[in-house]
Amino acid sequence: MVLITELTAVRHGQSLANVAFPAARAAGRVESGITTRDADVPLTALGRAQAAALGRALAAQPPAIRPPDVVVCSPYLRARRTYEIAADAAERGGLLLPTPKIDDRLVDRLMGDFEMLTRLAIDARFPAQAERWRAEGTWLFRAPGGGENFPDIAARLGSLLADLHDSHAGRRVLIVAHDAVVVVLRQIIEGLSFDDLAHISATGGIRNAGITRFTGRDGRLILAEFNTVTHLSGVRADQPT
Repeated sequence: MVLITELTAVRHGQSLANVAFPAARAAGRVESGITTRDADVPLTALGRAQAAALGRALAAQPPAIRPPDVVVCSPYLRARRTYEIAADAAERGGLLLPTPKIDDRLVDRLMGDFEMLTRLAIDARFPAQAERWRAEGTWLFRAPGGGENFPDIAARLGSLLADLHDSHAGRRVLIVAHDAVVVVLRQIIEGLSFDDLAHISATGGIRNAGITRFTGRDGRLILAEFNTVTHLSGVRADQPT
């Protein structure tokens, strides 16, 4: 079987939710202050600067690391804007990146009735389900109302990978999506256990605008770099994009 020759997966830049939810948790607030759907959460100023830094990094890659032939993006606003800003910055650096394909299989973990709720809000509104979450654990729990567990995410991403190998064999693919997507791609490609995923989470998780890259070798994809953020050194929210 001929595979894609390279798969690069990037998490979106910092979003408003990435700031609001930790702040609510630290302050003990029930509400995060965000009223939009998860799909519509925007980037922060820092997130936009991170996206621009990502584009500059792609344009500055050494010749051995060639640019993507195909880009596939989550439909969520924060992912689409990350790529749009990165592509603009890369073009200013002399690299014209492909027009992205949008694929619904790259959405963030679907949380059903828990969408955009803090843990305190979930405990207050859905006490029985919150207790079930604690009992079943992060990886296997499905929120009511259409939520996903991690095997569900793996199923849709496995389908996406199969389609990429079938449609883009021999080509380099860039994915712009979410932390759950990046970590589950590692799980699928490397055969990681839930304990392995827990270790990734415990050591800081997937960084905003971090780069994870797999290269094709002997008929399989091999992890070449994980969660690289050296291109974000010195990036500030007040920098122009």
